Amino acid sequence: MISPIENEIVGLLQSGDKKAINLLYEYYADAIYGVILKVIKDEETAQDVLQESFVKIWKNSKKYDPGKAKLFTWLYRIAYNSAIDKVRSLKNKTTSEVQIESSSVYRITSNELNQDVLDIQKHLGKLDEKYQIVINALFFEGMTQQEASEELDIPLGTIKSRLKIGLRELKKIYNP
Repeated sequence: MISPIENEIVGLLQSGDKKAINLLYEYYADAIYGVILKVIKDEETAQDVLQESFVKIWKNSKKYDPGKAKLFTWLYRIAYNSAIDKVRSLKNKTTSEVQIESSSVYRITSNELNQDVLDIQKHLGKLDEKYQIVINALFFEGMTQQEASEELDIPLGTIKSRLKIGLRELKKIYNP
């Protein structure tokens, strides 16, 4: 059974009323912060992720469907995924240092470049549009899978599937 306050929040969210975010924060911020803190052990970073989560919640408020999930479940998923994304991005920042001394980027000659691969965008045009859009977002626009999911309004699992299928189709073009 949906509580009257939850019902009110859902109505405000779906109508785009800014009072919804205040009520969400008042009633759910502590619980959501607890979820985030279990994933991210640093309180300051967890507070940043809490804020980022509420921004995502507000941006996606009209997408919430009470028929698919309870309000808290929806909030939880956004916060949890945001926390996981933050952990991954922090992990990537600390583990990926560029070693200029050992880089071979500046030593590539034109003979070593695979001329067939340079026209990848032309070959990309041979794929179904749904695969083109995902590959373009991830490889040429530099989005993460999560960002592409949000930007393109496509579920994350679908992004991953289309990427896998699209790359498999490109491989068929390059290695017939």
